[in-house]
Amino acid sequence: MNWVQEVEKRIKRQNRILFAKDSLYLQDLRDLLGTQNHRVLVLWALDLAEESVQAWNQKHPDELRPIRAYQAAQNWSMGKIKMREAQRKILDCHAVAKEIDSLEDQAICHAIAQACSVVHTPGHAIGYPMYDLTSLVYHYGWDKCISPIEDRKAFYIDRLFYWSRQIDQIQRPWASFL
Repeated sequence: MNWVQEVEKRIKRQNRILFAKDSLYLQDLRDLLGTQNHRVLVLWALDLAEESVQAWNQKHPDELRPIRAYQAAQNWSMGKIKMREAQRKILDCHAVAKEIDSLEDQAICHAIAQACSVVHTPGHAIGYPMYDLTSLVYHYGWDKCISPIEDRKAFYIDRLFYWSRQIDQIQRPWASFL
């Protein structure tokens, strides 16, 4: 079954998340994520989250919980705040998704929160693409999302390689657990 069929099946079942963690389509990305060190994954995830936060802020300038989660994750990754403070902001970001009707915007909130959670554990890294790709399906519609999905997945891989090459040159403080 190809990814289009997987997603179509999930749509028919009325799943809100249209890409699964174990999706064959995401297998190569999952494998690549598994080869990276935690710091690379944090930089990659926060880079992607920043883009999503900017898009969110254009649509919802008065809803600050997603940007607060992003800022908390940045500070947590640098050891400026403790896990509990960041975790609260990330959970608040997830909560926004439960308060809004737009499936696209719900997916964006979850994508941001998943990216921010990569600071805690690398296992959350695949969560960002799952939700971000889902938001693209809702944004473009089922009949026009194939090319944007393919392009976005290629972008994830490109950014991952970018951060992997840059990691030794990054001058920033890191939390002791990273």
